[in-house]
Amino acid sequence: MKRRAHNEAAFVLHAYPYMESSLVIEMLTRRHGRMGMLARGARRPRSALRGLLLAFQPLRVSWSGAAELVTLTGAEWAGASAGLAGAALMCGFYLNELLLKLLPREDAHEALFDAYAASLARLAAGEPHAAVLRSFERRLLVELGYAPQLEREAIGGAAIEPDKHYAYEPERGPVEAAGGGGELVVRGRTLLAIARDDYSESETREEALRLMRMLIGARLGGQALNTRAVLAELRIL
Repeated sequence: MKRRAHNEAAFVLHAYPYMESSLVIEMLTRRHGRMGMLARGARRPRSALRGLLLAFQPLRVSWSGAAELVTLTGAEWAGASAGLAGAALMCGFYLNELLLKLLPREDAHEALFDAYAASLARLAAGEPHAAVLRSFERRLLVELGYAPQLEREAIGGAAIEPDKHYAYEPERGPVEAAGGGGELVVRGRTLLAIARDDYSESETREEALRLMRMLIGARLGGQALNTRAVLAELRIL
């Protein structure tokens, strides 16, 4: 069945050369999710697409096709670029890699698209990187159906208490810590802060990083995140 779309909001997540003059592009679109597209002739010097298909640039795109890769038939700018540079640019690439590895193709999540666009704007505005990344990671897990339990215990459903410590089990959630080894233990106040998207305390940021790394890792199925290693080296994850 042939699919067509016109003037769809989109961002380029990744692009690579195809044959002599074309590109294969992974796009995040608002109403259709992640799409694989073939941009024919996009690398030719006089192509109308040349210079348009850049990461972090809001676009309006059109496509058609019946194959796994649809054909990009048009693209235009849809506003100012996020203008990421330095550490913020690497954070943007981290968000892109998360989407490429965790979001199935043609699985629409309009709220996730909006969260991605908002995250790029926050990074461009100079907001703290850790807060932006943790907030997006949690939204991604929610949209994929793996919303982390943050406000109630996994067993019994008792409300999380700020002054207690909890062992977090990826498939269930937090249980009151028993002091055993090998557990990821976080403070109750950290769980509640994550639920509020409040990363103002350094200890919250550190524990949230470990928690989200575990939860994201459980969904990656052994895949490595190349950008995470770079961000860790730069101490900005």
